[in-house]
Amino acid sequence: MPSVHFIYASTSGHTEHVIDTLINYWTKHAPKITVEKQRAEQTQAHDLLRGDYLILGSGTWNTGGIEGQLNMHMQALLEERAAGVDLQGKAVSSISLGDERYYFRTRCTEHLLRFIREHNGKPFVPPLVLVNEPYGQEERIQKWGDRILATIRNS
Repeated sequence: MPSVHFIYASTSGHTEHVIDTLINYWTKHAPKITVEKQRAEQTQAHDLLRGDYLILGSGTWNTGGIEGQLNMHMQALLEERAAGVDLQGKAVSSISLGDERYYFRTRCTEHLLRFIREHNGKPFVPPLVLVNEPYGQEERIQKWGDRILATIRNS
């Protein structure tokens, strides 16, 4: 039975909504998959190795300087607590959210992809990138979830 571990940062609830949408969808369409979600601020480096598949989720913020940064909780996890983690070829993907009002609206995608690459993760599906609020984008989220399910079934 494959397992998916979500690690996410969500201060406004948007990223958590995306993950909950996927979990609810998979509960109905792929009940044999074990799913776990964990908030970034409660995560330690070893938690990134849990599950067969890892999905990191963050919104794009303008904290710590120029816009286009990770959510502060995800940044603290990836750049501090998990800075030395080796993902050991683990299958990893990401969810990125942003706002069209900003020039670097979904730049957290770059930060997440860089972390995956530099820490020996193996991307298994392209990131889900959502602009503006995820409410009303559930069908798009579910279609991305179908891509993950297909990848898992074909592994």
